Amino acid sequence: MKSLYALLKRDMTLFFRSGGGAGQAIGFYLVVVILFPFAVGPDLNLLARISIGILWVILLLAILLSAERIFADDLEDGSLTLLITAGPLPELVILTKLIAHWIAIAMPLLLITPVLAIMLNLPLGGLMPMILCMFIGSLGLCALATIGASILVAIRRANQIISLLILPLYIPTLIFGVSATNDLTFEVEKPYASLTILIAITLISLLVAPFAAAQAIKANL
Repeated sequence: MKSLYALLKRDMTLFFRSGGGAGQAIGFYLVVVILFPFAVGPDLNLLARISIGILWVILLLAILLSAERIFADDLEDGSLTLLITAGPLPELVILTKLIAHWIAIAMPLLLITPVLAIMLNLPLGGLMPMILCMFIGSLGLCALATIGASILVAIRRANQIISLLILPLYIPTLIFGVSATNDLTFEVEKPYASLTILIAITLISLLVAPFAAAQAIKANL
C-alpha cells in the first residue's frame, strides 16, 4: 500500500508540474467556456438551455487532452516496465494511475465548474446536479482515457490517435451525463433513470480499465 500511495503522489506531482497536463486542461476549460457566450450572443435563454451540454463536452475534451500523459513519463524514464512487471499487481498500479489522473485533471475542473456554469446562465438549482453528475461521469471518462493511453503507450505524441480511438466510447457517458443533469435540474418525471445508467457506465469502465490497460501495456512492452 505504501508503494501505491507513493506512486499516487508521484503521478499527481507529474500532472501538476509544467507541461504535465493539468494546467493545459484547466486552461482549455476556462478559455472555451469564457469565449462561448461571445459566440452564442446575448440570448440568455438560449445559453441556459445549452449550458449543460457545453460544460459536459468541454469537460470530456479537457480530460481527453491529458490522456497521453498517464503513462508518458513512466515510459520515458523506463519505470513503466518495472511498475508492470516487478511492482505490485499491474491492475492496482493502473488503478492508482487512473485515480491520480482523475484527481489531478478532473477535480480542479469540477471545482471551477460552478463559477463557469453561472457565467453560462445555468439555473442555480442545476449547480449541485451538475457537480454530482460530472463527479460520477469524469471517473468513467478517466478510466476510458487510461485504456486508450495504454493501447498506444509505445507511440510518442499519440494524443490525436487516442482521441479518435476513445471518443466513440465517450458518447454513452456524454449522453447520459447530460440527460441526468437535465433531469435533476428541471425535476422531470423519473429523474434518477439516467443517473442510474451513468453510474452503471462508470462502474463498468472502472472495473474493465485496470485489466484491459494492464494487458495492453504488457503487449506493447
